[in-house]
Amino acid sequence: MKNDFTNDLIHETSPYLLQHAHNPVKWQAWSDKALQKAQDENKLLLISIGYAACHWCHVMEHECFEDIEVAKVMNNNFVNIKVDREERPDIDHIYMDALQMMTGSGGWPLNIVALPDGRPFWGATYVQKENWKKVLLQLSTLHQEEPEKILEYAQKMEEGIKAINLVENNDTDTVLDLTDIGNIVQTLSQYFDTDMGGYNRAPKFMMPVNLNFLLHYGTANDKLSILEYVNTTLTKMAWGGIFDHVGGGFSRYSVDSKWHVPHFEKMLYDNGQLMSLYANAYAVTKNPLYRRVIERTADFIEKELMNDKFGFYSSLDADSLNTDGKLEEGAFYVWKENELKSLLGENYDIFKDYFNINEYGYWEYENYVLIRKASEEQIAAMHSISIEDLNATIKDSLEKLKNNRESRNKPRLDDKILTSWNGLMLKGFADAYRYLKEKRYLNLALKNADFITNNLMQDDGGLFHNHKNGKSNLNGYLEDYASVIEAFIALYEVTFDEKWLLYSKALSEYCLANFYDKKSGMFFFTSTKDSFVIRRTVETADNVVPASNSIMAKNLFKLSRYFSVGEYEEIAKQQLKNLQDQIMRNGQSFANWMQLALYFNAPFYEVAITGKDFKEKANEIMPHYLPNTILAGSQKNSELPILQNRFIEEETLIHLCEKGSCKLPMTQTNEVLTQLNN
Repeated sequence: MKNDFTNDLIHETSPYLLQHAHNPVKWQAWSDKALQKAQDENKLLLISIGYAACHWCHVMEHECFEDIEVAKVMNNNFVNIKVDREERPDIDHIYMDALQMMTGSGGWPLNIVALPDGRPFWGATYVQKENWKKVLLQLSTLHQEEPEKILEYAQKMEEGIKAINLVENNDTDTVLDLTDIGNIVQTLSQYFDTDMGGYNRAPKFMMPVNLNFLLHYGTANDKLSILEYVNTTLTKMAWGGIFDHVGGGFSRYSVDSKWHVPHFEKMLYDNGQLMSLYANAYAVTKNPLYRRVIERTADFIEKELMNDKFGFYSSLDADSLNTDGKLEEGAFYVWKENELKSLLGENYDIFKDYFNINEYGYWEYENYVLIRKASEEQIAAMHSISIEDLNATIKDSLEKLKNNRESRNKPRLDDKILTSWNGLMLKGFADAYRYLKEKRYLNLALKNADFITNNLMQDDGGLFHNHKNGKSNLNGYLEDYASVIEAFIALYEVTFDEKWLLYSKALSEYCLANFYDKKSGMFFFTSTKDSFVIRRTVETADNVVPASNSIMAKNLFKLSRYFSVGEYEEIAKQQLKNLQDQIMRNGQSFANWMQLALYFNAPFYEVAITGKDFKEKANEIMPHYLPNTILAGSQKNSELPILQNRFIEEETLIHLCEKGSCKLPMTQTNEVLTQLNN
């Protein structure tokens, strides 16, 4: 018979939970059974939430959860629950809101103490060992001696957690217009760092959703200062230490204002979105730097975050073993000057100036993080060499460093597969193929799409959220559906294989049946098939990843054009109306919604190409940045509403339409592009 007081995490598949499976703490995974145990024993819940690549989660584990004395306090007084925030974002949403209400800030590790039914009354992020023991004993004593005080506070927290997430149906007749959007952008621009890019603060997050909106807004409205800011940001990010110049790929954020020293974990969701963003920016600028970033990021994903069935893993840890065999943040990525001199030989002097092995590139403990601050032209002139010779020297040097780094202890891999993040990465590869025309990216996109349909779809047409060792055990959340639908639409636009659009429509209908709230006009984060504590979350604020509702609204808008379903557009418009007051107050957190508003405020075009040469014509249009346009195409008759009755034998025709109203068919793509660009 299994001991009821053992650490149950050994039975989990999440790498983060398994990292804690040998702690002396009697951890359990989140479940109805764990909550029932707390109620049966009248014990408080101690809920600790983190993720595998989280540096401070590892620190707290080592200081607190691996300590016998701390474990005794936790085991004697609490039912202890460990949560992987990436597997259970539904739980994380609720307790992160609670923590921010209690303290005004948030982060991970996220530690919550709650009543046996899950209602929280105390929370903190990282806590040092002695303070942790002290506060836990105080809370346990308070629960035993004055439970009414805790109950009163928990009831107020419950009310606040529900109230903070309420979205009401707005019956206004108007949506945000271009003047409103312009005013919001003007307010946001006060916080732009026009020298180094990003926002004027540290730490700096890359915020691809915000930059993607600004790229669209700037190009559509000829806002040169906005485009300059976007390009400055993309350039400085690509030059910074936040980008791994040796192995490719981006870290999660920079701890400083110049994108120099990253918090070294590499997340799939960042790199997927940044592939799309840099691909869009490349379409606008044809900047070769952006192309190289895409190529290096794709190489990193394929080498480090992809399994043999073309599913994408979640992340690489910030920490790795140093030369002393101890976990250290960034150990895998940093360099010492003597090491570089030895490895690079005669290349060192050029490399030193290119990547600032000097005061500008110095981090700590004699370590340097590679960072650029000058253009190739400037460095080439400094050394009286051609740009071609400079690039050859840097390429050779980076290859030597990469080969050397292979002998180092690699960061730990979080090899669980998350559906939503795979959707973001799939879209990244589809967008990279669209604008760079590199066949490898299309092949990877198609193979990942097949992985999703073969491994992450349920028999009832729904999605799983997770996958590990051939198994999935969590129902999909709205973020999974929204990201995959968006990716499949993008995949259709580069393949014209109608099955991807049909999948998108079927998954959207599933969401309307299982996630949609007719009362508010929004989508819940969890399905009607899943249980919840305190509330069913409605996710609306865009962050480092767009809100699931904002992605879903954009999907419905586009699908309304492909399938001529007016209801889809009306739902998307109502969602936008419901949030427009919040958008006006805090545009920084609603960038994806503002891009949806651009769809409503400017002509949104449908380009439908039919005939034997449709792919040639489509390939001429595709590389152009056309954010207010969808593409459809077929060699023959199609039942797809956007293509119906448009095929004429022996002719290849391009139909330019706006909400079903079409101009006379054209045969030359330059005619179409002229009208689209105007």
